[in-house]
Amino acid sequence: MSGPLVTRLRSDLGDGAVVDDPDVLDSHRNDHATFCMAGVPRVLVRPAATSEVQAVMRVAAEFGVPVVTQGARTGLSGAANAIDGCLLLSTARMDRILEISVEDQVAVVQPGVVNAELSRAVLAKDLFYPPDPSSWEMSTIGGNIATNAGGLCCVKYGVTSDFVRGLEVVLASGEVVRTGRRAAKGVAGYDLTRLIVGSEGTLGVVTEATLALRPAPEAALTAAATFRSIEDGIAAAATVMASGLRPALLEFLDQPTLRAIQDYRDMGLPADVGSMLLAQSDRGVRAAEDVARIAQICTAHGAIDVAEASDAEESRMLLEARRLVNSALEPLGVTLIDDVSVARSQLVPLLRGIAAIAREYDVLICCPGHVGDGNMHPTVVFDRDDPAAEARALAAFGAVMELGLRLGGTITGEHGIGTLKARWLETELGPVGLELHRRIKQSFDPANLLNPGKVLLL
Repeated sequence: MSGPLVTRLRSDLGDGAVVDDPDVLDSHRNDHATFCMAGVPRVLVRPAATSEVQAVMRVAAEFGVPVVTQGARTGLSGAANAIDGCLLLSTARMDRILEISVEDQVAVVQPGVVNAELSRAVLAKDLFYPPDPSSWEMSTIGGNIATNAGGLCCVKYGVTSDFVRGLEVVLASGEVVRTGRRAAKGVAGYDLTRLIVGSEGTLGVVTEATLALRPAPEAALTAAATFRSIEDGIAAAATVMASGLRPALLEFLDQPTLRAIQDYRDMGLPADVGSMLLAQSDRGVRAAEDVARIAQICTAHGAIDVAEASDAEESRMLLEARRLVNSALEPLGVTLIDDVSVARSQLVPLLRGIAAIAREYDVLICCPGHVGDGNMHPTVVFDRDDPAAEARALAAFGAVMELGLRLGGTITGEHGIGTLKARWLETELGPVGLELHRRIKQSFDPANLLNPGKVLLL
């Protein structure tokens, strides 16, 4: 039987926007992260407008109920996981592209718009929205904003925060604040927009975003090179980045990842291949020249084999190995995906250290990543039915994050903190930085109702 909270929500939003069916609630308890606790929610609401989000927040404040905002729940850190007794606020129905302006090169969207749908819509107007997380066919703009998502194109174009001009945000009190601006420039006041981006639903609920666009890129071509060692592959990548070239994509696959891919599908990869570098230029008629220069650099760094695409189909085929990573690792066991990021000069120590951690804890760690910007994805693979293997995997996961911090890096380049990495955040921020974070949280959300227990361990 519905309690007073659900009754009040139905009165304010209508029956169709409020769900308390236990089976539906259970299916919305968690995102894609492994080993992140998920509680039992009290109710799920699906508002369709900013005014309805305001109503939800006012009811939540009145009843003292915590609110967990969810998009497509494709995250990998547990940030969208339910906590016991919470109100789940889904932005799925807020899925309208409100405007695409060719003149201003901006799009105005609601948070439930799927990344790929926005990309296709702006491309129809010869425009380009660069952030492209691997989940782009499912993940929403609101979720991308919550975690400051990246993707394969980050090396040239940057991450989500580089494309968010302004936001409409409903605060814990139910008030609405507009941050940023539509104009390309503006430095008045504190940058609340960038503060909200990456805050994982702990400071407010994003209900509208104004996003910067770029002219549609020209035709792209790809090069792929294999090396006998990780050192040669990393050195080639560093030289590419120092050469003045700006590839649209620069990806790295280590030996364990390549072995998994070859076992999954015969790609003709020899057993002695130590690493692979994949690079792409999207400069149209100049792309072939860029790819040729990248191939020369790889050859100079001892590449075993270098392939240069001459057209879009060959480019697609060369990128197939990168696309197969998740599929290739899935049959091997449960995957625990890290996303440490370091300066490019620290990539070899990072990869060597990861290999040592894999040996120390007797686990498989595969390490694909966005080598152009130093954001790697060490992925611990293990058998969930083996408690000892699970314990070793969790220890190895933590050791990788500690290694990244020792090398001057960060515990997350694009996946966020959620609950998965919260206990390592203090190490990265330091006590003074952590205290400032807590004060900011208190200012935005004094009752600690917005996604409590995520990001900050209060």
